[in-house]
Amino acid sequence: MTDAPHAIPPEPGRPDPAAAPAPDPVETARERLLEALPSHVAFDGWSQPAIDAAAADVDVDAELARLAFPRGGVDAALAFHRRGDRLMAERFEAESHLGMGFTDKVTRCVRLRLEVVATHREAARRAASLFALPIHAADGARALWDTADAIWTTVGDTSDDANWYTKRATLAGVYSSTALYWLGDESPGYTATWDFLDRRIADVMRIEKTKADLRKNPFTRPLMTVGDRLAKVVKPPRDRRPTSPAY
Repeated sequence: MTDAPHAIPPEPGRPDPAAAPAPDPVETARERLLEALPSHVAFDGWSQPAIDAAAADVDVDAELARLAFPRGGVDAALAFHRRGDRLMAERFEAESHLGMGFTDKVTRCVRLRLEVVATHREAARRAASLFALPIHAADGARALWDTADAIWTTVGDTSDDANWYTKRATLAGVYSSTALYWLGDESPGYTATWDFLDRRIADVMRIEKTKADLRKNPFTRPLMTVGDRLAKVVKPPRDRRPTSPAY
């Protein structure tokens, strides 16, 4: 019996192709800063002083902190927002959803998205105020769209036509109104917010039922059919990943 061949070690000075890639120092710094930032944002808002204080807390070099958030507070707020999207997806995927339809799954994701930042509600409130400013409105709109996209992607949406856009636009409206309600909700366990969310989802389902009824009506069916045909021509963007430097 011959011995199994030994792996050939890499040449000195060259990286081992089998080795795991080294972590990105900027991404690592960003995640560490996001752990410390919310407590400072509560006092300093999403600002450079808050970033500097967080960097001191977690021993991140000031230059590395600037690379993590090139535009300062707004990029930090965007990173905080998208971190919430990732945490929402992770928590949802760790649960069992047997027997749940798309509506229940979407409702669950919206609730999870708010729950993952519940311990940092003041930071979330400050972010909402920041994105309400005209200079940052485009950033806020894109972050809201990304959240709606993250939820639909998490629940397994496979739309490949105009419905990809309409689903996300509708959910963005539901999520934004629910989030604003939640920011001012003082009910135990945010029960008032979850009731509000259920009502908003019910409103959307009534719209879908109305559209289904119009398709059955012989007088309105032709218009709906034309719309459905046009919808199939529209396709989602090829690159659906957010492009913000704070992602």
